[in-house]
Amino acid sequence: MTDGRSPTVRRRRLGMELRRLREAAGLMIEDVAKHLECSMSRVSRIETGKSVARIRDVRDMLDLYGLPEGSQRDQLLGLAKDAQQRGWWTEYEAVLSASAGLDTYIGLEASAASIRTFQTHLVPGLLQTEEYARALIKAGRPGETPENVDRRIALRTRRQAMLRESGSLELWAVLDEAVLRRPIGGVPVMRSQLMRLLEVGELPGVTIQVLPFARGAHPGVDGAFTIIGFPDPTDLDVVYIDCPAGNIFLEKEKDVRRHTTWFDHLRAAALPPDESAEFITAAADEFKNASPYPRG
Repeated sequence: MTDGRSPTVRRRRLGMELRRLREAAGLMIEDVAKHLECSMSRVSRIETGKSVARIRDVRDMLDLYGLPEGSQRDQLLGLAKDAQQRGWWTEYEAVLSASAGLDTYIGLEASAASIRTFQTHLVPGLLQTEEYARALIKAGRPGETPENVDRRIALRTRRQAMLRESGSLELWAVLDEAVLRRPIGGVPVMRSQLMRLLEVGELPGVTIQVLPFARGAHPGVDGAFTIIGFPDPTDLDVVYIDCPAGNIFLEKEKDVRRHTTWFDHLRAAALPPDESAEFITAAADEFKNASPYPRG
């Protein structure tokens, strides 16, 4: 499932190159917008990879930047063509359109070489069981139609396939103890989810750690975040933050470096993987002996 040719990553790479060329030419976004006869926001969205650039616009931009005919120009035009392709996840546009930024995240995830995630309340989507995911969707989107719930589940299941099929993706998840304690979907569903964590944790390239309550304050107290890394060193890491106000993507070096440092501190504070597996097993046993019906 992991695809280095993800159009999302291609758009991002193209945008970075176009911005570099513009700055080298000493031009402002306003200059490019006038040349293309479009809005400044359009140029900005192309440079940040948030919009698909038309081949004609890329060619005009390269002319404006004084890039001559040759291999570099051909590569950028080829990159622009590849960036116009549709990723497999566009089959789920009906549900993706209701979650701003989710399509971008999945596009980045599809080309990831590494995913480092810290979660405070929920099991990461790549590690969720169908029953757990269904309970989350129904709770978070009470008005969702059964058809759309099924589509969301199918999308999540397809994303999860890359853990077993890619052979190259490295997933490192640090889970706050709260993730293990909240009985999403009820006791049986939660126990099954914890058993899934133990199962997936045995896969090559997957590391799961638990950060116990006893550790006290830590660098992740402000919330969950995910760092996505790519196989091509020219594609810089991205930090993804999912919050009620909207999904946020941080790409500046200082932001990525700060979150990387936080993650390093979090995994150092968390239990080692073997002790984490024992902790998860104990939590699953507690659910096994608990009432199947939540109190309250």
